[in-house]
Amino acid sequence: MAESVRRLLGKPGAVDLRPYTKLLPAIEAEEEGLRELSDTELTEKAIDLGYAELPYSPGDLVNLCAVGREAARRTLDERPFDVQLLGVMALLDGHVAEMATGEGKTLAGTLAAAGFALRGKRVHVLSVNDYLARRDAEWMRPLYKMLGVTVGFVSEESTVAERKDAYVCDVTYAAVSELGFDVLRDRMVTDVDDRVVPEPHVAIVDEADSVLVDEARVPLVLAGAAESMPADVEMADVVRTLKPRLHYEVDSEGRNVQLTDAGIDAVEKSLDGVDLYSEEDTSVLPQVNLALHAHVLLQRDVHYVVRDGEVRLINESRGRIALLQRWPDGLQAAVEAKEKVAVSETGEVLDSITVQALVMRYPTLAGMTGTAMAVAEQLREFYEREVAVIPSNKPNIREDHGTRLYATREEKEDALVARVKEVHTTGRPILIGTQDVAESELLADRLREAGLESVVLNAKNDADEASIIAEAGTHGAITVSTQMAGRGTDIRLGGSDMADRDRVVEAGGLFVMGFGRYPSSRLDGQLRGRAGRQGDPGDSIFFVSMDDDLLVNHAPETTGFQTTAEGEITDEAWLGMVDHAQRVSEGQLLEVHRNTWRYNKLIDVQREVVLEHRELVLSGDEGDRHIRADRKERHEELVEELDAEKVARAARLITLYHLDRGWTDHNAFLSELREGIHLRFLGRRDPLDEFNREAVPVFKGFLDEARARAAAGFEELEVVDGELDVSSVGVKRPTMTWTYMVHDHPFSSALETLVGRLKGGRGSSSDTN
Repeated sequence: MAESVRRLLGKPGAVDLRPYTKLLPAIEAEEEGLRELSDTELTEKAIDLGYAELPYSPGDLVNLCAVGREAARRTLDERPFDVQLLGVMALLDGHVAEMATGEGKTLAGTLAAAGFALRGKRVHVLSVNDYLARRDAEWMRPLYKMLGVTVGFVSEESTVAERKDAYVCDVTYAAVSELGFDVLRDRMVTDVDDRVVPEPHVAIVDEADSVLVDEARVPLVLAGAAESMPADVEMADVVRTLKPRLHYEVDSEGRNVQLTDAGIDAVEKSLDGVDLYSEEDTSVLPQVNLALHAHVLLQRDVHYVVRDGEVRLINESRGRIALLQRWPDGLQAAVEAKEKVAVSETGEVLDSITVQALVMRYPTLAGMTGTAMAVAEQLREFYEREVAVIPSNKPNIREDHGTRLYATREEKEDALVARVKEVHTTGRPILIGTQDVAESELLADRLREAGLESVVLNAKNDADEASIIAEAGTHGAITVSTQMAGRGTDIRLGGSDMADRDRVVEAGGLFVMGFGRYPSSRLDGQLRGRAGRQGDPGDSIFFVSMDDDLLVNHAPETTGFQTTAEGEITDEAWLGMVDHAQRVSEGQLLEVHRNTWRYNKLIDVQREVVLEHRELVLSGDEGDRHIRADRKERHEELVEELDAEKVARAARLITLYHLDRGWTDHNAFLSELREGIHLRFLGRRDPLDEFNREAVPVFKGFLDEARARAAAGFEELEVVDGELDVSSVGVKRPTMTWTYMVHDHPFSSALETLVGRLKGGRGSSSDTN
């Protein structure tokens, strides 16, 4: 009934599954005949599907699903359920398929990818990390082979040659970040043959909510070598001596810190009487404030870990190490100075692309996840994708208990430990979800004190997360996990080999406990969903306290409640406050997503103009044609002295350089503009309108200016040993480039506001350094 009402009202999540369901009997009817075919004959039958156009007709869908089911049975010893085939058909129609944990999303995605590939489409299956990309490509390779489809994968360790080989395949698996970095590098090549990523056709996004929503606003950055910014160890030592409330104050939300008058005096004294507010030297105060921010607001094992002598950020949405992710401007160096590790190299941003812009390049976009409905509005608003809710193969019998609310963290901790102890006596495996690394380790210590040994899965040991989470269903196991570390790996009752399954089922299955509610109900749902897969028994419960960040930051009131002797708050009104705080948090996250999308929309339009012109220069004769028109005499002179091919190459290199140099400078301008644009709020003006109003005129004439600079450079070209020396006119590429990720919160970010204030509007891009 609810689904019918949603369809009637045109609400997200209203994809009608009935046309797919009607095909299931016909698919099953094909099964017996297909089993009589040889492997070669089955492959030929799959390849025959490639002679028609997309979208698949009902008859072709029946054939694809039937052949795919038989191929999976032969190669993987897995016969896809009917509900998995519904997922396949939904993906082929470009929907986001919501399939519960353990329902076989990987196999459904494989058959859909093969379905697109058989029709001549190049398919990229995007995952959240390298491990899953490699695992799924290798796991599904026999199935792809039987269907006549080639498959490859890209990882952080892949060489250029390996990347080219992987992208040539019909289906390529890659972490979304790695694909993005390859796209960025391709945008800087000066020879067509150096590109590795082919023209995009189809993207199937695994863990679609994580990629398309949680990471949508994350800019993937390509940087080039520039002057390094040394870590100011002296400044880190100075702020380390300051005392809270006496020398500095932190705002109520814990997002900003500033020196008091006493703090200013103390710092100036420590720095040999320097005047922090001197107009002659404005560089000291920003360094002090960055060091203070690093020391006070960024906590080790919460916001970052130190591993192998490096500061590595923790991904907020997954609780695992964020590879190559950095803080903007000098903050990264400040944290490195705080931790007394070697400073990492800095550079200028050559180009960047958000995850959202990256996936929007694909003419066909589909996805799958266990929690799509919770973000259905965003998927429709930002991607024009609808959610197809696929029913589970077996009824979900997991029991979800209500939230237990306590006055303090200590009382919450006591209650959770007591519940763990009680459940552990039955032999049931227990999975505890925590908010961050420090919390997971403190909780593990607390459990140990109570005589309960646990395995900790967090950003410090994420390389082993798949093997650890795979054993979380073992009889008597207690696993403490940050956020959704290990996502993508099934927790099977009885362990990975299911040897003890019957005993664990009899005991009641996996018991999931949340040590605090997450900023999004969707993350709560993901944690709950680790239990109850494929009709397994299980339970879930969350423990919350009034001093949890979620309530402190988002609840209207956190005092005036009554508690039991154990510190529990049972009043329904206060319990409802937890849900309210979570809704407020979700609303803020959505607004950040909207602002990021709106801000980047203009940048994407301008970037596309540059890229289209760059393509004409790179693969055609646009550069040579323009320079021949603008510097006719010099062009003819060089052609006569050398040959036309050498002049054309020089024209291409010079033109590309000035296009790229111009975009780097323009990008820096836009970032600097954005750093201070939020202050327009004070004048009752819309920052986004103000940004567009100033950014649009500056871009006018961009291509003409790049053309003029290229022509001027060509005029001064020197011939050295019979070759045109483009370096003689300043054409020089970075000696090295690297990629990384940064968080992006336009207009309202406390960090960007801080950096913008410190630098007095003189800052460079928040995506650099």
